[in-house]
Amino acid sequence: MTRIATMTVAVVVFVVGTIVGVRLLVSGTEAAEPTAGCRASVVKAGTDLNSNVVRVNVFNASTRSGLANRVTINLQANGFLGGQIGNSTSQATPGRVAILTPNRDDPRVKLVAAQFRDKVTYAELDIEVPGGVTVVVGNNFSGLKSKSRTSVKTDRDIRVCVPVVPLP
Repeated sequence: MTRIATMTVAVVVFVVGTIVGVRLLVSGTEAAEPTAGCRASVVKAGTDLNSNVVRVNVFNASTRSGLANRVTINLQANGFLGGQIGNSTSQATPGRVAILTPNRDDPRVKLVAAQFRDKVTYAELDIEVPGGVTVVVGNNFSGLKSKSRTSVKTDRDIRVCVPVVPLP
């Protein structure tokens, strides 16, 4: 009797395995639906704008290899979202730090500028970078402040992209 039960279980496992295997073999390669990396939200005027919703793109205009990457890592330690990292193609090559922006009064720009030990200069945005605050660091860059604020009161409504981590 035990032999018959064992053989029956083995045959069932073999048949189910064969069916599943054939289905996997002939099925198409359907790509998974791309999930949005963030959810649009608004920080209302008069409330705190936190660093965890501000994306910062850092570009290296210095001769120091990896400077943009190190600056990005340190900004992320202060809660900022990492953006694009690379070498600068901007005409605004700073001695220390430049923020490329059409509006230096933007609360996001003020919050990012508060992170640097150096006096920040401002220039027009002359490189294409989607979203976030764009920073260019130069040869005389001396680093970020050891303790700096991670939020600022906003004087206007600001659209932000809150990161979303999909759960399995």
